[in-house]
Amino acid sequence: MILNSPMKKYMFKRILFSIFSLLVVVMLVMLLVFSLIERSVIFQQDDVWNKRNNNDRSMYEYAQYQKYGYLTYVDYSSFLREKYIGLYGDEYDKEADFIKDRSVIQKPDEYLNNETVQEFKAKYEAEGYVIKYLEPVKYKSGKQKPGGSGYLVAVQEKSVVLRLWDYVKGFFTVETTRSVDDPNLEDRYIHFEKDPYSGLFAVTGSGTTHKYLLYFDGHFPFIHQNFIHINLGTSFTTYRGQEITTVINTPTGGLDPVKQQYPNKIGTDEYVDTAIDFHSLTYNPNTTEAERELYSDNYTTASFRQKGLSMLETSFVIGIISIIIAYSVGLPLGILVARRKDKLADKLGNAYIIFIMSVPALAYIFLFAAIGTSLFNLPYKFANSTNKVLAYFLPVISLALPQIGSLMKWMRRYMIDQMNSDYVKFARAEGMSEKEIYRIHISKNALIYLVHGIPGAVLFCLTGAIMTERVYGVPGVGNLLTTAINKHDNGVIVACTVFYTSLSILAIILGDVLLAKYDPRISLSSEGGGGR
Repeated sequence: MILNSPMKKYMFKRILFSIFSLLVVVMLVMLLVFSLIERSVIFQQDDVWNKRNNNDRSMYEYAQYQKYGYLTYVDYSSFLREKYIGLYGDEYDKEADFIKDRSVIQKPDEYLNNETVQEFKAKYEAEGYVIKYLEPVKYKSGKQKPGGSGYLVAVQEKSVVLRLWDYVKGFFTVETTRSVDDPNLEDRYIHFEKDPYSGLFAVTGSGTTHKYLLYFDGHFPFIHQNFIHINLGTSFTTYRGQEITTVINTPTGGLDPVKQQYPNKIGTDEYVDTAIDFHSLTYNPNTTEAERELYSDNYTTASFRQKGLSMLETSFVIGIISIIIAYSVGLPLGILVARRKDKLADKLGNAYIIFIMSVPALAYIFLFAAIGTSLFNLPYKFANSTNKVLAYFLPVISLALPQIGSLMKWMRRYMIDQMNSDYVKFARAEGMSEKEIYRIHISKNALIYLVHGIPGAVLFCLTGAIMTERVYGVPGVGNLLTTAINKHDNGVIVACTVFYTSLSILAIILGDVLLAKYDPRISLSSEGGGGR
């Protein structure tokens, strides 16, 4: 499909505006979660914070605020360490000068006269930091309270613009032969080689973080890459330091051991049952003697194979099956009720549409669950099902039935609108049968209005269905955002915003392209058509 100049300009502007819209949305969400919501809520379920007292608690808060992206801070003790290591080496903490400069912080009346303290203040105030002194907390007797040691810190709040820039800057990372910082590694390359684990070819590297950069295996989507990494962000409360991309893409089942060979044993008859995923090998500068016996190089760190589908795959499978059912059933029923307008089929169809659209989603989900479990003995909770195939039935049906109602409604409406068009009157005058008119003209033209929503319907399978997945205990991504909001997991909230907004933008663009391809009034090529 060749795009003409006007369409190229339109798509270019659409993409630029989409990127700008995405940045604005992410900035607004960051402003909301980092600035308008009290930041102390992140400690509501933090056991470590509850166990800290006085200034120790404040210092823990600074560390967590920095980790979450609220601010950056520098502790005076780390400044001292850096200064005196340069002067005295690793034994710096035994020097009298260091001990004196460290202990002066515990003396509120003297610390400002200290030369190193003044050096610390001058350095970081010049960089825009605010110096904060946490005075020692003591009992009336003069004895220091638990956690009451004095601290000196330099703090700089992050603006929403800087926070957005840091996020965008680290969104994509590309592996090169210089990704590994090891002066002892001299052989750096990227080349093709035969993959002993798949029997096909793979792109491997040395000096890259991962050994296998492009490879095939038996897991969907069957071809995988480690060249480019998308960093949606990190979860700090829900998934304790894991990257969001790893969370949603990691299978949720138990370990899946298979008979394999370690790299150094390939070509021998030595096999082991292990769940190690050798395609995930990453560089380890400090290998042990035991590892060197099993691995041919420093790529010795790997993740493990797990059974089942990932969150993303589970949501997508349920969503795509429900869409296939919805379009396969909803469109023909919409055509049927339109052709039987005001007759029994139309009245029954309208009754279903009114029911499925008016009843709250949670109500009919529980209704379908009750019918499915009592009449058909279908499993209710996903995790409790011994037959995983049957576990998909209720979530799929609960998602498909309202979509069927929506497609019926719009297909009926658009077809009825087309029935009184001039081209239909001309077709009747030319002697075409009603069946031919509906099949060739009316149904085809009515579908034009529904084509634009197909990419969105498919892409939003990746986001999961919040209520359906929660009711049936589906291990998908539908609960990701609501769980993050409840636990004040800012990293996941921002990641979900980027994920959902990107899918929305992509759905709109693909919908435009599909509509232009399907609608004869729109031309994407330089020949024929004539625009819209």
